[in-house]
Amino acid sequence: MIKKFLRRVLRLGFGTEPEVIAFKEHGIARDALSHGSSRACETLHQAGYHAYVVGGAVRDLLLGVRPKDFDVATDALPEDVHRLFRRSRLIGRRFRLAHVMFGGETVEVSTFRAGNADEREAVEAEAQSDEHGETRPEEPARTTDEHGRSRSRERARTTDEHGRSRSHEPARTTDEHGRSRSHEPARTTDEHGRVLRDNVYGTREQDAARRDFTINALYYDPSNQTILDFHRGLRDMRKKSVRMIGDPRTRYREDPVRMLRAVRFAAKFGFKIDARTRAPIRELAPLLENVPPARVFDEMSKILLSGHALAGVHRLRIEGLHHGVLPMLDVILEQPLGERFVNLALEQTDERVGAGKPVSPAFLFASLLWHEVLAAWKKAQKDGLRPIPALHQAMDRVVDIQTEKLAIPRRFTAAMKEIWLLQPRFEQRSGRRPFALLEQEKFRAGFDFLALRAASGEVPQELAGWWERFQHAKPEERAAMLVEPQPGERKPRRRRRHKPASGGPAPESAPR
Repeated sequence: MIKKFLRRVLRLGFGTEPEVIAFKEHGIARDALSHGSSRACETLHQAGYHAYVVGGAVRDLLLGVRPKDFDVATDALPEDVHRLFRRSRLIGRRFRLAHVMFGGETVEVSTFRAGNADEREAVEAEAQSDEHGETRPEEPARTTDEHGRSRSRERARTTDEHGRSRSHEPARTTDEHGRSRSHEPARTTDEHGRVLRDNVYGTREQDAARRDFTINALYYDPSNQTILDFHRGLRDMRKKSVRMIGDPRTRYREDPVRMLRAVRFAAKFGFKIDARTRAPIRELAPLLENVPPARVFDEMSKILLSGHALAGVHRLRIEGLHHGVLPMLDVILEQPLGERFVNLALEQTDERVGAGKPVSPAFLFASLLWHEVLAAWKKAQKDGLRPIPALHQAMDRVVDIQTEKLAIPRRFTAAMKEIWLLQPRFEQRSGRRPFALLEQEKFRAGFDFLALRAASGEVPQELAGWWERFQHAKPEERAAMLVEPQPGERKPRRRRRHKPASGGPAPESAPR
C-alpha cells in the first residue's frame, strides 16, 4: 500500500524495467524502417528528444510482415514536433498528435501519454505476477543509486543527457492550440467509462502501459537498433497470444473497439486470445453501441480487408461481437444458401488480398447483406409490390438497419445498391436489354456478384456461363446468343408518335 501511495503521489514509473532486446536477437535493422519514420526519429534525437518507432510497425516487422504505417512516439510535445518539422500539422481532439509529411509518406508522431490511477494500479498488479500467474513479492519502496547510496529521500526526478527533467515530471496538458489547460480535466470519460478526451502527457513507461495489447507495446530505437519490451510482448508473440495490458474489463470500458481489435489480431496472425483477455468480451459487447458508428466501420473494414476476413467474421460471431457490427449475421448464416454465399465471398476476398489485387469494400458489404435483402425483397413482393419497387424497398430497409451500427459511407451504399439492382436484369437475355446492360458502369461488379450467386447455388450456373460468353463474344455472335423472352417478361413498349392533323393548329410550347 505504501508503495502504491508513493508511486501515485510522486508519479513514479511502475512495473519492471523494460527488457532490452538487442539487434542480434530480433534482427530488425534500421533499414527496414520507412524513410519518413527514420528521418522523424533522427530529427527528434538531434533536437535532444527521445523517439521510437512503436506499435503495430514493430509487431509486424517481428512477424515478417511489411507494415502499412510507421508510427513514432516521443517525449516532445505536439507543438515542439510541429516546430521541428516544416511539413507537419497538428490533429485530433481526443488524442493530440502531429502528422509529419515526407514526400508521399505521412508519419504519425505522438507524445508519450499517461494512464489514470486505476490503470496504473492494474498494470502494476499485473507486473507483480509472472507468466504462471504467481505473485512476486513486492520490492521495497527504497531505491539506491549506482554507488549503493539510498535515494528514498531524494526528489523523484530524473534528467536526460541534456539535463532536462524527464520521466518523473508532472503530466502536462494542453488545448488544441498548445495552451496550458492545467485547470481543466484533460481526461474525460462517459458514463460507461469510455475515454472521450485524453491529452495527459507522461513518461515512456506510462505510455507503454496505456497501450492495448502487449504485442503492441514494443519500442524500436533506430539509434542503437534495440527494442524495449515493457510487458513481455515478445514472449506473447512467440506464444501466439493476444494479451491485454492491465485489467481487460477496465480497458474495454475505456475503448470498446479494443474488443474488435483483439479479434482482428487473433484472426490476422493466427493467434489465440488470452483467457483473461477474452473472458469479459461477451458480457461487454453491448458497449459497442456507445461507439461512434464511423469508428466501428473503420475497425470492421480492417477486419474484412486484412486477408483473413473469413476467420475474422466467424470469430466475431463466436465472441458475440457481431451484434454490434453485423446484427443480421446470425439470420444469414443460419440459412444454408446464405452461409455458403457469405463464406465464398469472404474466401474470395482473402484470396484477392493475398494476391495483392484490389478489393472493393462496397462489393464485400453487398455480399454480406445480400441474403437479408433477398428475404426482404421476396416479402415485399408477397405483400403486393412489383419486383423492382419491392427491391428498392428491401434495399432501403436493410441499409437503414445496418447503418445504425456501421456508418457505411454513402459512396459505398450507393455502389451496393447498384450491384443489387443489376441482379434481376441479368435474367433478361432477349432483345436489346443484354446490350444495354453491358454498357452499365457497374456491369463488371454486378457480373462478379452474379457469378458468386451461381457458385453458391442460388442461381443456375448456366446463367453466369451465358453472361461470361456474351460479354466476350463478337458483335455478330451476340445476336445469335439471344434467347426468347421468358414467360412473364415484359416486352419493351415502343413510343407512338402522334402526328398533328393536317391544317390543324400547332401544339403549344411547354411552359418554361
